[in-house]
Amino acid sequence: MPRLPFALMVSLRYLREGRMQTLLILAGVTGGVAVIIFLTTLISQLQASIIDKTLGSQAHIVLKAPKAANRTTLPPSQTAAIVQPRAQVLRAIDQWAAVAQLARQTAGVLAASPMLSGAGFAVRGDASLPVAMMGVEPQAYQRIVQMDKYLKAGRFDPTGTNAVIGTELAKDLGVTVGDKIRLVTMEGRSDTFTVAGVFDIGNRDLNRRWVFTSISVAQTLLDLPGGVTQIDLRVTNLFEAQGIAQTLQRRTGLNVESWMQTNAQLLSALNSQSMSNNLIRSFVTLIVAVGIASVLVVSVVQKQKEIGILRAMGASPRRIMAVFLLQGGFYGLVGSALGAALSLGLLQFFSKITRNADGSVLVSPDLDTSVVIGACVLALVVGLLAAALPARRAARLDPVQAIRV
Repeated sequence: MPRLPFALMVSLRYLREGRMQTLLILAGVTGGVAVIIFLTTLISQLQASIIDKTLGSQAHIVLKAPKAANRTTLPPSQTAAIVQPRAQVLRAIDQWAAVAQLARQTAGVLAASPMLSGAGFAVRGDASLPVAMMGVEPQAYQRIVQMDKYLKAGRFDPTGTNAVIGTELAKDLGVTVGDKIRLVTMEGRSDTFTVAGVFDIGNRDLNRRWVFTSISVAQTLLDLPGGVTQIDLRVTNLFEAQGIAQTLQRRTGLNVESWMQTNAQLLSALNSQSMSNNLIRSFVTLIVAVGIASVLVVSVVQKQKEIGILRAMGASPRRIMAVFLLQGGFYGLVGSALGAALSLGLLQFFSKITRNADGSVLVSPDLDTSVVIGACVLALVVGLLAAALPARRAARLDPVQAIRV
């Protein structure tokens, strides 16, 4: 008789005889797989949502001119000397076009966009509010931040004398698309703009301060003809941003910061979430493995006589070992299938009871195929490994001693 049908027949018989044990272990494996898939999917989606909301409205890497520093001819030994920090003024990046081209050619960089940013006031009637004027090239900046998806009215068209402002600033000034506002710099230079669009990036402070204009108009207002104060970059892999930033800093000598520096708390929170998820998965996997192993060890003890008889009838140790390995594989395979179905139900339920502040879906009920396959393969491997020790013990039983017990 072929090995596989014999081993399969005996293993199914043992599973039927211990129905309660089989159901309990299947329930444990199902719950473990469901927890792994559900938590992995939930945390990955929440992390993606947090990253999109936080980094979707900002550059991944920013290049700026080096900060001005005082120079002294005093020798280092004169520690009593007091050197006051130098006041920082608006500075343009030297040969910024060449720097932007160098950044675009750097591995891992998707897009680069020049920007000229400076402080000023938005004025309409008696209202005068402090703002950050940002001169951009619309098409280039759209490759860094997809402003179209944040628009609430009008269009992202900061060209000529058009300006695009945030919803909070629009409310405070009492303007909408087509209305006029006046932008005044700290030095008193001013110009009148038409509101071409109103955006909401999900941050009230930025919605109240950001004003987009054309880069040429900003250069005139801020008295930096032909200059830009920063170059924004978007990278392919978010978590490689710091390495790319360090490379660019060495090559350009500029002040280069990545989102991993400016959002250190966010990065720490993401790492903590990932670590917690890995710990939970490890403990669940360990519990499932111990459960399967303990049941099969008990099964070997209970069926010593039967195993001894099978050995006496000519069953080889490999066949006996296969009987218990098949049981472990059965627990892993069936439990993983049921766990995937349960996790899908949990995600659908969770997606219905949780919403974002704007009413949109917080968690998608769709399962990631790679996560499901990974969890199922893990359950199958754990089932086989957990069955390996009991299977080896059963295969080593002496048939004479087993029958006498």
